[in-house]
Amino acid sequence: MTDSLFFDSDCISAFLWVREQNLLAILYPGRIIIPKAAYDELSHPTTPQLKERIDQLLRSGDANLATIDLGTDEFVLYHKLTTSPDQGHKIIGPGEAASIALASVHNGVVASNNLRDIALYVKELGLRHITTGDILIEALEKGLITEAEGNTIWASMLAKRRKLGAGSFTEYLSLKK
Repeated sequence: MTDSLFFDSDCISAFLWVREQNLLAILYPGRIIIPKAAYDELSHPTTPQLKERIDQLLRSGDANLATIDLGTDEFVLYHKLTTSPDQGHKIIGPGEAASIALASVHNGVVASNNLRDIALYVKELGLRHITTGDILIEALEKGLITEAEGNTIWASMLAKRRKLGAGSFTEYLSLKK
């Protein structure tokens, strides 16, 4: 798979909070795309360490920043998702919306843990989707981490109040079988 991964802020921040962004760089060289809206969400003055870590990914070329320009197909979808969704659909945040809009137009993969808000859009648009847990499984399968290391990373992410869908990496693995 060589398609770009469009990260929203919750998915990439799980790795940034615990200083494991190197796993992303190893797994997805040249394929990590950070929508500007997600970057902005991670640039709060109260969490300068997250901005510094994402800036390092950008400076090193391990990630690229993507903007959504007015009048583009991405903008039309982004605007719809953030301000005027179809009936029965909820308005979603700018980071999630930007990830979905960019992945949709550029045939990429949405990287998000926020299934409650995005699942309907992912399904309707026929998008591919991964979560933090899926990324850690890929790291395990490629021998980059052990299951025990995955559990340590998972516990650190939970300690930073990341919502991952299971109490441990081992539990997540069993849910995926």
